[in-house]
Amino acid sequence: MNPDNKLREDICIHAKSMFDRGLTVGSSGNISALMSDGRLLITPTGSCFGRLDPARLSVLENGRHVEGDAPTKEIPLHTAFFDTRPDTGAVVHLHCSNATALSVLPDTDPDNMLPAITAYGVMRLGKVKLLPYFMPGDDGMGEAVRALGGTRSAVILAHHGPVVAGKDLDTACYAMEELEETAKLILMTRGLSPNLLSPAQIQGLVEKFNVQWDD
Repeated sequence: MNPDNKLREDICIHAKSMFDRGLTVGSSGNISALMSDGRLLITPTGSCFGRLDPARLSVLENGRHVEGDAPTKEIPLHTAFFDTRPDTGAVVHLHCSNATALSVLPDTDPDNMLPAITAYGVMRLGKVKLLPYFMPGDDGMGEAVRALGGTRSAVILAHHGPVVAGKDLDTACYAMEELEETAKLILMTRGLSPNLLSPAQIQGLVEKFNVQWDD
């Protein structure tokens, strides 16, 4: 199969899997990935992850819509990661419940939203930054990501949801799922004084798996 056709299929497979498991609902969320020619393949505006059509995904060339249905209005959020993190091959943005709930709690650390409760949370996400509230579609979301200078692969928009960048589609999707599961564990153990990974254990993961941890 042509690699770009496979990418189209894979976006739809991942999207439906996440929709079927309740990680996003209705017409919320968007996914983007680089095609073999450097153009950007992205889910259309108002589309449901459970019913995406590979042939109707949007294609952007140099920021201009050239094929498929009209793209998501949150393009600046995606391009901010591609422009500031050169190893990015895909970006996933969802409105999943646990991560969004964590974003509005007053004692959440905005610089490191997900305490080190599991090894995979550290390995796949690094530190997750809380960004302020923006109206959906506001270009300020992309500007806030750009202001991080490529230091974070994952952020959570307050009152909105998480955004994760990865080297390829699989990596970005799996990291997003890890983020939501970690947020769930944190909420489940909140107020119970859970034993977190120690600084030495975190450092061991950072060194072994080349995790970007320090800003």
